[in-house]
Amino acid sequence: MRTVTGRTDHVVVIGAGFAGLSAALHLLGAGRRVTLVERDRLPGGRAGLIERDGYRFDTGPTVLTMPHLLEEAFAAVGQTMSDRLTLHPLHPAYHARFADGSSLDVHTDAQAMEAEIERFAGGREAAGYRRLRHWLHDLYRAQMGRFIDTNFDSPLSLLHPDLARLAALGGFGRLQPAIGRFITDERLQRVFSFQALYAGVPPARALAAYAVIAYMDTIAGVYFPEGGMHAVPAALAAAATEAGATVHYGQSVTRLERTGDRITAVVTDRQRIPCDAVVLTPDLPVSYRLLGARPRRPLALRHSPSAVVLHAGTDRTWPDLAHHTISFGAAWKQTFRELTRTGRLMSDPSLLITRPTSTDPGLAPPGKHTHYVLAPCPNTAVGPSAASWKDLGPRYRDSLLRELEHRGLTGFADAIDTEVLVTPADWTSQGHAAGTPFSVAHTFPQTGPFRPRNLVRGTANAVLAGCGTTPGVGVPTVLISGRLAAARITGLPAGPRTTAPLPSATKGSPA
Repeated sequence: MRTVTGRTDHVVVIGAGFAGLSAALHLLGAGRRVTLVERDRLPGGRAGLIERDGYRFDTGPTVLTMPHLLEEAFAAVGQTMSDRLTLHPLHPAYHARFADGSSLDVHTDAQAMEAEIERFAGGREAAGYRRLRHWLHDLYRAQMGRFIDTNFDSPLSLLHPDLARLAALGGFGRLQPAIGRFITDERLQRVFSFQALYAGVPPARALAAYAVIAYMDTIAGVYFPEGGMHAVPAALAAAATEAGATVHYGQSVTRLERTGDRITAVVTDRQRIPCDAVVLTPDLPVSYRLLGARPRRPLALRHSPSAVVLHAGTDRTWPDLAHHTISFGAAWKQTFRELTRTGRLMSDPSLLITRPTSTDPGLAPPGKHTHYVLAPCPNTAVGPSAASWKDLGPRYRDSLLRELEHRGLTGFADAIDTEVLVTPADWTSQGHAAGTPFSVAHTFPQTGPFRPRNLVRGTANAVLAGCGTTPGVGVPTVLISGRLAAARITGLPAGPRTTAPLPSATKGSPA
């Protein structure tokens, strides 16, 4: 593994999101002095917080999986996650609703899910689920250590026996046909393949290897932190501060000073901070602009679809909603064509509706509720421009409310006390390329060693972290990216310090 050369006593980490906080904790644990610089007034980055009229809205990810990665970050500085966070396992992990009126609870417990699938689609599909679960289990084991949780120095790093294991499992085929080998019910296939959207690729074109995201969602367990998702970066930041990190909130980095190929200081709009090394976690265009360099690639980077998010504080809720509800439209392939190719807004949307107050009522005033409605949409490179969302946003918000009413959430619009609408224009203003918070898509030329590297050519002591670099998009992978960035600086092994709990392929996952 290549590492940063020269002195690395003092490291400045730019950005206090999941990646930056993970990097900071692992650097502190390795004896480095760490300064964190965050432009916002709070930690979290994309996992921010809006407080309005007594409601607390999480602005970023709502699904938390693989909590052992958080435990690992706290453990790096001799702390425990349980001292900082209370995580509630979600049962069911999701509730899926389909356009034909059918519905399905998605359980991470093997026996509960098998029984639910038998009720929903019959014994043959339940048997197929058992085989699918084994396959997802094996896929995770083949991928995690060698292809996800690793620093790549070149494509030659792929040459390992695990590559043959992954190929034998069909990991280099296409996701949708791979799922179809086990279950034939089209509705069930959606439940185990919609996660490809997180990677920015339609299931029909995504590598089957990305079924590992379905493993995280449907087998390893889904959790919710007391106090909301923002409680996670708040806890990580508190742990970093207690371990000796200096944190500067409300400061924007304006430039990096360098001597030759080394960054010697980080300059903000308030101060100059000398450093021996730097970890950059902003979106790639921002990081490359600060570094004054952009890597040479044969093809331009392609970005994932974006999303419109409606945060709604309401005076009522709807009993059919679980903590996480996926409301599928009738269309499927057409939806992905619209999102990734034609650039049209979804004509028959599939929506993620999250109701955090079903698990933590304290996120809203007494008797009130918070709802988070996420509608995927094209990014600004293929769809409407950021400027056009100024007028388009309110109209799309109204169409979303009509769609929610049509899908059984009667009176949703009238129940809203307060709301916040987030569109690609907002993501653009936050510095996210192509107006998407989901960064660079996981196409094959942008995966593994072909993804933008976390070491930057021409700069000896700068490392990237976050969803645009290794290993990619999602809370678990972004936490890993911070640890991998720290390993580039410390030279310590990049592998995990703790062992992930591996649910049985036949028994339930641990609660």
